[in-house]
Amino acid sequence: MMHEVDEAMRRVLRGGVLPDGSGDIAFEAPTRDWAARRNAPTLNAYLYDIREEVARRERGAISERDASGVVVRRHQPPRWFRLSYLVTAWTTRPEDEHRLLSAALGCLLSHEMLPVAALPDALRALKASIPLTVAVPPPESRSIADIWSALGGELKPSLDVVLTVPFPVSPSYAVAPPVTEGAVAVVRGLDGVPGDSQPRMLRSAPGAASSTTAGEEEG
Repeated sequence: MMHEVDEAMRRVLRGGVLPDGSGDIAFEAPTRDWAARRNAPTLNAYLYDIREEVARRERGAISERDASGVVVRRHQPPRWFRLSYLVTAWTTRPEDEHRLLSAALGCLLSHEMLPVAALPDALRALKASIPLTVAVPPPESRSIADIWSALGGELKPSLDVVLTVPFPVSPSYAVAPPVTEGAVAVVRGLDGVPGDSQPRMLRSAPGAASSTTAGEEEG
């Protein structure tokens, strides 16, 4: 699912910042070796953190119904995860990098959710809105400077972009067909031999239980 989120990010940035032919959009770790190979203006969206949004975890199965409203399948609710991207601009001049980063900020601020038009088919099939936040201070447990130290590069201006995405837990499974006939009860004697009474078919009515002898006409 993460590569579909990458593709959605690519489409958003392509549409609002770097049209085709004006630069590159990358998702690689922005290490020194990677930066040395850049020969065109580049926006890098590096996925550096994945955490579950525990507050959104749900319990129980979700029913899927057909056109007549009958439950035909069930599936477990999705689990939501926060995908954090470090967005940086790379050119030969700091001023150009700031312009590119400013354009990216303006583009992303205009979306509180990933636009449906930018979603690949796999994300669109989930029928869920995907919240997007940009440049919100990260938790105290996470430092941008520490990320740059781990990458082995020098600290650069960056945008912290977080997408909250649903991940399916398991495929849906079929349910048994609805009950259309009543249960039949046969009364037997202590010796196990059926008694003289006819089998009785049990039927339930709203708010009460009733039974009808098999062969009886319903009044």
